[in-house]
This record gives sequence, C-alpha cells and structure tokens, in this order.
Amino acid sequence: MTPDRADRIADFIRAQLASVVLTQMRDPRVSMLSVTDVSVSRDFAVADVYVSSVEATDKAAQQELVAVLRKAAGFLRTAVAKRQGWRKTPRLRFHYDDLPERGARINALIDHAVSLDQSNVQARSGSHGT
Repeated sequence: MTPDRADRIADFIRAQLASVVLTQMRDPRVSMLSVTDVSVSRDFAVADVYVSSVEATDKAAQQELVAVLRKAAGFLRTAVAKRQGWRKTPRLRFHYDDLPERGARINALIDHAVSLDQSNVQARSGSHGT
C-alpha cells in the first residue's frame, strides 16, 4: 500500500469513527471523545486508533475509556465498513493518546520558564541601573 493510500484510509477511518461515536454510541463514557489519530498497518489488516477525552482525567478513566471502545470495536468496525466500499475493513485497536495533555503541561512549563526568565532579566537590569 502506498503511503498516500494509507494516509487516505487512516483519515477516512478517523473521520468515520468520530462521526459514529458522536451520532450512534449511547455510552456516556465516550461522550467527549476525540479521535486524535489513526495509523493503518501495511497489510491493511489493523488500524491503531488513538483517542483522548477531556473527561478522562486520570489513568483509571483513560483505561476505562479504552476498555469501552475495545468492547465496541466490532460495532465500530461494522459501522465504518457500511460507509465505504473496501473488500475488507481493518480490525480496530484502541489506545489512549495523552499527547494533548502532555502538550498542555509542556506549554505551561515553557510559559513558566519564560516568565521566570523575564523576571530575572528585569531584576538584573534594575540592579545595574542604580
């Protein structure tokens, strides 16, 4: 499979899963779910689906979210299959993507470091000016 085709398939699966979760799943544990990325294997047999949620604030909630999605994997795979014309639809494997939370923490650390640096520069320039 060419990289372009793999990317198109992954993008299609990501968009369809987001739509199915939003419109067809009634489980309140997946209400604020975001499908952040999908990676399709070279043989098109497996799609690794990365998800995050603003409601999954701790490891237990994140693990529960992934467990719910793994139990619904057959339903979700069937829903995606109905929306496309491929001969086979990849098996879905779900993973929690903590990158958005890590990114926010890293941005907060960077902002804190910049403000400390600015404070130190102002303190040094104030002591030299007297």
